[in-house]
Amino acid sequence: MKSDFPLPDTELESTRGFWEAASRDVLAIPRCGSCGRFQWYPRERCPACEGVDWSWTPMSGSGSLHSWAVVRRALARPFADKVPYVPGLVALEEDPAVRIVTNLVDCEPDDLQVDMPVRVVFRALSFPGSPREVRAPMFTPTG
Repeated sequence: MKSDFPLPDTELESTRGFWEAASRDVLAIPRCGSCGRFQWYPRERCPACEGVDWSWTPMSGSGSLHSWAVVRRALARPFADKVPYVPGLVALEEDPAVRIVTNLVDCEPDDLQVDMPVRVVFRALSFPGSPREVRAPMFTPTG
């Protein structure tokens, strides 16, 4: 386990482009250079065409809420200061088959609905005992 658990490893080769874009407040997803398909979570080969040429492509940041849960009891000590929090699965506007696991912020959990429109916001992600923070995309309901 990394010493700054549970922060993401921003230097992991497969997701480095995601975290580099997030540090600039941009949501970027890999897109196959051969067939144009978006893919999340990144893979070595495109599942549609077997292509290996990927580019990190900026997204609009709009999507819809696919599912969520309200966490009221921390399963690990670093999360204790964050409860209650709302992890969710967001389908991106550019390709609803692409779904991002994220945190939902600036909302009342009881007001959330399946398919409600959401938009990306960027926040500092940090945990007690970790000397660093990571700029991370999260989502909030629109309107």
